[in-house]
Amino acid sequence: MESVLEAAINEWHSSVNDGDLERSARAVGDPVVVLGPKGAGPITPEQFADWVERSGITLVPRSWHPISDRLMVVEEDATWPETKSPTRVATVFRVTGEKVTAALRLADLKSALELAYICHEMAATE
Repeated sequence: MESVLEAAINEWHSSVNDGDLERSARAVGDPVVVLGPKGAGPITPEQFADWVERSGITLVPRSWHPISDRLMVVEEDATWPETKSPTRVATVFRVTGEKVTAALRLADLKSALELAYICHEMAATE
């Protein structure tokens, strides 16, 4: 049986990969915290949908690494319209309720796992 965490992340991937802007906006919290090569910070669901449209990215999950009941690292193959071959990346996902409230994309699995463990420890010590 799929957990709420997995279901929310699967919905996020499906909506992004389908380029479905309305569905992408519904898949994330308000705000959703993002991290990528062009910056980091909280954005609205509408801004997230704009990014989905502008980037044209697809992210195919390759491996799943649970951190807690709300955090998961997913290693992915990323492609953009201008690329022919995928680039391996990893994203730290945080889920609240049934929505992705953080999607922090890093260059590799090791970096993503390190960030996820730091986030988990910070939350545990609040």
